[in-house]
Amino acid sequence: MLLLGVDGGGTTCRARLTDCEGAILGEGVAGPANIRFGLHESFSAVLVAAGQCLEQAGLSFGDRRIVACLALAGVSDPIDVAAVRSYAYPFFEVIITSDARSACVGAHAGEDGAIIIVGTGSVGWAIIAGRDFRVGGWGFPVSDEGSGAWLGCEAVRRVLWARDGLIGWTSSLRRIFERFGSDPHAIVRWTSTARPRDFGTLAPIIAEAALQDDPVARELMLLAAQHINLIAARLIGLGVSRLSLMGGLATEIAPFLSDQAKSVLVRPAGDALSGALRLARLVAQRLMMKAHSATAT
Repeated sequence: MLLLGVDGGGTTCRARLTDCEGAILGEGVAGPANIRFGLHESFSAVLVAAGQCLEQAGLSFGDRRIVACLALAGVSDPIDVAAVRSYAYPFFEVIITSDARSACVGAHAGEDGAIIIVGTGSVGWAIIAGRDFRVGGWGFPVSDEGSGAWLGCEAVRRVLWARDGLIGWTSSLRRIFERFGSDPHAIVRWTSTARPRDFGTLAPIIAEAALQDDPVARELMLLAAQHINLIAARLIGLGVSRLSLMGGLATEIAPFLSDQAKSVLVRPAGDALSGALRLARLVAQRLMMKAHSATAT
């Protein structure tokens, strides 16, 4: 059997095809695969990334040896989960899970531990004695505090405050305002259709400016860290002793975290993609054992 791992995030979908010993046969990258913004878009990204893997390996979607684990952002609502599971995937076996759970499996190599993803969105996840615990990650704008999308939204809010004379201008706010042609109406029009990943494109401006003591940028990074600290405190309260930060803003947010959060931080052993492959491997092993037993009898 062959293993296909897919990390379908809110910004990028990554895929990797390996054999059961872990040798990489192909890799692929596509657009966002968050199912909250459309199953068709999510499935299309998965198939594009998977197709790149198969092409590199000299295979096609008709190959019936592939066990795939699809770790997708937005896999939470039971209605969406049911729709995802009912899709006719061109693989021998498919496991559906969230990108957060897969990231936790990857970060701790299948052992107990917890993660906080700080990327386009934010979520905490723990696996303790076989049980899963989730904190946050219900989707922007009602959740995902401290994330890139949250930072971007708070930043444009402060740009409008500065435009109205409520707070002073800083270099980061001016940079963002100039992105919109220094037109507040352009910001309003943009926010009416912008997705989380669009807001997230503004987060690096804030993270970079915070290192240069931009007062608004530092305020926002500290506020973001407070939200992440709350998630960390909850996970620690559940009994977690190992916590890994993951996601595109993990490095930037780490210096602003509380001493409590920092005390349990460990470097992740892997990521959501390696976690997906690990989950696929477990299923493949069970299938092969079942086939071997049937043959023996």
